[in-house]
Amino acid sequence: VARQVAFGPRVPGTANHRKCGDWLVATLRSMGADVVTQQVDLKAYNGDILKARNIIAQFQPEKQERIMLCAHWDTRPWADSDPDKANHYKPIPGANDGGSGVGVLLEIARQLSMTPTATGIDIVLFDAEDYGLHENDVTRYASNRHSWALGSQYWSYFPHVAGYSPRFGILLDIVGAPNSVFCQEYYSLHYAAGVVRKVWRWAEKAGYSAYFSSEEGGAITDDHLYVNSTAGIPCIDIINYDPESPNGFGPHHHTMKDDMDWIDAGTLKAVGQTVLTVIYNEK
Repeated sequence: VARQVAFGPRVPGTANHRKCGDWLVATLRSMGADVVTQQVDLKAYNGDILKARNIIAQFQPEKQERIMLCAHWDTRPWADSDPDKANHYKPIPGANDGGSGVGVLLEIARQLSMTPTATGIDIVLFDAEDYGLHENDVTRYASNRHSWALGSQYWSYFPHVAGYSPRFGILLDIVGAPNSVFCQEYYSLHYAAGVVRKVWRWAEKAGYSAYFSSEEGGAITDDHLYVNSTAGIPCIDIINYDPESPNGFGPHHHTMKDDMDWIDAGTLKAVGQTVLTVIYNEK
């Protein structure tokens, strides 16, 4: 996570974004993955053309039975939830929102390079997730929902393999904050309740029930929504929901405070170890 943050904000079209993307590709290849990329121009809600790159790392690509793990690797171009209005058009560091999920998946990739699973694993890093509607742009409020998750929207129509049909998918987003609680997100339950039950059951067996709550969370428009609704792949979202914070995701969310101070190794381990337990128990 620290290495990603060191590149600076990873906003599509910037040098930081390109350099971090190159590093992600090289790192995943060094772990033995067969890496393919989707480079595509995506149009944001405000007309900006985003030079986006979805990165897909395939482990044991010859295997037909597969599991998909995913996260977004870009960062929010605007700190529009920052209490200081002077920061509302500055890009965020993106340690937790973006960096944490990718960090967990990189460690999972390292484990896969040493000990293969019975099924094939695909790690999909979506781009352009966080370029959604600016909080101050009330004129376009109606277009808010589908202005997010542009990279996964594209991938869901054009997956890296024609007819791609893994058993299930697990999305990691905002999974690094201290004392995180992962409720059972609404769309995850709607589209993939069995996968939710499976993951939460393994979390309990792994000793992480304090992180994985049986309570239902809100409906969150995230990459998994399009993986489910467009690609037809049952996919759940492990995401920290904080009902006590103004926007539901913690006081640092979409602010300049989303830095390494909001990353806790214990939380990352709880998420990563749970996902590892799930995938290594699939036969």
